[in-house]
Amino acid sequence: MSTPLLVLDEISKVYGSGDTAVRAVDAISLTVERGELVALMGTSGSGKSTVLALSGGLTSPTSGEVQIDGANLAALSARRLARLRRRTIGFIFQEYNLVPSLTAVENVALPLELDGWSVGRARVAAREALTLVELAGLEARYPADLSGGQRQRVAIARAVVGPRELILADEPTGALDSENGERVLALLRRRVDAGAGGLLVTHDPAFAAWADRVVFLRDGRAIDESQSQRPLTTQGAAEASSL
Repeated sequence: MSTPLLVLDEISKVYGSGDTAVRAVDAISLTVERGELVALMGTSGSGKSTVLALSGGLTSPTSGEVQIDGANLAALSARRLARLRRRTIGFIFQEYNLVPSLTAVENVALPLELDGWSVGRARVAAREALTLVELAGLEARYPADLSGGQRQRVAIARAVVGPRELILADEPTGALDSENGERVLALLRRRVDAGAGGLLVTHDPAFAAWADRVVFLRDGRAIDESQSQRPLTTQGAAEASSL
């Protein structure tokens, strides 16, 4: 049996201490397999974004263990953890987090260049990723010259470029209309179906339906889990089939 891509083993996260301590995540266990998209749902403050940050090594658990492809993140040096984040994990943020002074292709190529790829090789891979998200021809545009949906697709291209295996998406459709939101989920679904693993934070049941499983959080705890039938809207099915 293959090792799960992501394992969260009884992870907890406490901010502060004593009377001011806040338990943002409370003993959550979760796995994500390759080829699987798992959605996290819950009200604001339920711990969804904290779980995502813990999964990507952006913060460390107060207790419990986070493993990516069998590696315990707590056992990695800062340098090895940074390398793992660059090479293995793709982050998609609600606010895009694009560098405004870089073009679309430069934004997508940036993590590869930081990882030691030559500029030429990184730009080739970046153009391929932008073609994947249907932005061929817009490589030279700056973020300010792109629509919200286009900027989010640049962010997705940056997340999947190169040998990324784990895609972590924090409300990637939050600032988009329903049509562009479905386009984003279709792209994420395609990448997962190609062999990546994905963890998606969303508040929208329609977008959570693109996942294989939905885990519900409340007050930092996992309170329920359901299997998704992945029902697609007509628009969503058309987007998925056209990619």
